[in-house]
Amino acid sequence: MRMQDKVALVTGAAGGIGLAIARQYAQEGATVVVADLNAEACEASAEEIRAEGGHATGLAMDVTDEQAVDAGVAEIARRHGRLDVVLSNAGIQHIDPLDELALADWRKVMAVHLDGGFLLTRAALRQMYRQPEGGRIIYMGSVHSMEASPLKAPYVAAKHGLLGLCRAVAKEGAEHGVSANIICPGFVRTPLVDRQIPQQARELGISEEEVISKVMLKNTVDGEFTSLEEVSELATHLAAFPGNGLTGQAFVVSHGWHMH
Repeated sequence: MRMQDKVALVTGAAGGIGLAIARQYAQEGATVVVADLNAEACEASAEEIRAEGGHATGLAMDVTDEQAVDAGVAEIARRHGRLDVVLSNAGIQHIDPLDELALADWRKVMAVHLDGGFLLTRAALRQMYRQPEGGRIIYMGSVHSMEASPLKAPYVAAKHGLLGLCRAVAKEGAEHGVSANIICPGFVRTPLVDRQIPQQARELGISEEEVISKVMLKNTVDGEFTSLEEVSELATHLAAFPGNGLTGQAFVVSHGWHMH
């Protein structure tokens, strides 16, 4: 029970990576707040965790809405008296070549990843700085925090930006007992990734099977997708890690796709 008595907020947690991490946090003893855009989806995910014996509540939150983020974090602090771990996971993808990319689509991706990451960070820090024990902030980056792929310029730029934000938090938060890390997975077979497969097949003029084998998994050592379990285990290890020994570091979990 590595997270016994901790209060953790996970955004983008109604499904995919966010839900997998929220479930493991609860299994490790944390009280988890499952945040996402849709209130019904949040509550359904929280109910799933409670059915497994965990402690969880749902929280509707648009991470691009300053008021909603501030109010959501304040409500968590009021209800639980603390906020120990925040995992900034909310994200979207957009596939387009740069010369055809609309400014509105660029801004939408930036808003969710970077504006959302900043707003969540600021609200969390204001609470964690008031706590003698500080807290942990973890960002869901990507291998694309380290390198680029074609057709994903907004996502690549946003994920690089989250790496910078993580490092800034590590510098500023240390004196308050707040550490920061970023997890950088390879391709995880989630709905967000599944939607990319036909889009990339059309743009690249190849089959969907070739997108998987020649684009997504080409540079892995074993031709395997990164699993939800691998990402969740890393997220739990970082959330429970004592002190500042790992702060500011990026952790790549990609089956060898990216090595640094």
